[in-house]
Amino acid sequence: MSELTFRDPQQVDSRRILYTPSAFARSCLVHLQEVGRLRALSPHRSQRSDLASYLFFVVLEGEGELTYDGAVHALSRGSCVFIDCRRAYSHATSRKLWSLAWAHFDGPTMHGIYQKYVDRGGLPCFRPGDVQPYLDLLAQLQETAAADDHVRDMHINELLCALLSLLMQAGWRPAAHRSGASSRSRLADVKVYLDSHYNEKIALDDLAEKFFINKFHLTRLFREQYGSTIVNYLLSLRISRAKELLRFTELSVEEIGARCGMPEANYFSRAFRKIEGVSPTEFRRQW
Repeated sequence: MSELTFRDPQQVDSRRILYTPSAFARSCLVHLQEVGRLRALSPHRSQRSDLASYLFFVVLEGEGELTYDGAVHALSRGSCVFIDCRRAYSHATSRKLWSLAWAHFDGPTMHGIYQKYVDRGGLPCFRPGDVQPYLDLLAQLQETAAADDHVRDMHINELLCALLSLLMQAGWRPAAHRSGASSRSRLADVKVYLDSHYNEKIALDDLAEKFFINKFHLTRLFREQYGSTIVNYLLSLRISRAKELLRFTELSVEEIGARCGMPEANYFSRAFRKIEGVSPTEFRRQW
């Protein structure tokens, strides 16, 4: 697929690839829609809404602003933007004309991924300590989209997932960063305790008393720090251990539930099925 060079003598000079993914990529993968670079030739504004796409771009030079979700964000060299284009947005360059590198993409899981990004503290605009990894991925996307490769959509999916991983990492802003070393230390101690005592009965009130922290405060900080509630984290530990015992021992399902902190057999089976989609017995048979 070849690059398109677009020149508007009054506004922009851009090089872009308008990509058409396969039906398989549209239904199963995070897929590319457009990738490119542009240089503004004069001050201008681009405005869109209800676009079935997610946009990531980096300001390479110059200055401008993004209007998104009712807020205006100042942008300059090194600024990154990650937004859901189904919401109304506009971006505009100022007197210090900018150049941008960008990609539009979508996928069947993107709504959930973007919501997770927001839930973890991700912002529509941010400034990473090192912008080069983002630029490298955008350049690789452009090169891959232009290549003649029968597994091109898989490679593009891989690159976009790498980009999303960078964005998730950059967007994680746990409250523990604001609450000081003492709270961070206590949260780490709570996690270590859960990792070691998952097979015991653990109540939130007992944790709060043991680590001298208000249970509501503990619940909120733990979720923001580790991306999971204490209950879900503990359940994940127990189910992971149960899966090991089901696969690699001859213990009965009841014994395994008890060893994993879920001695009531019916509760263990319900919890296991909720996570894995099958009963413990069926999981053992499958594996």
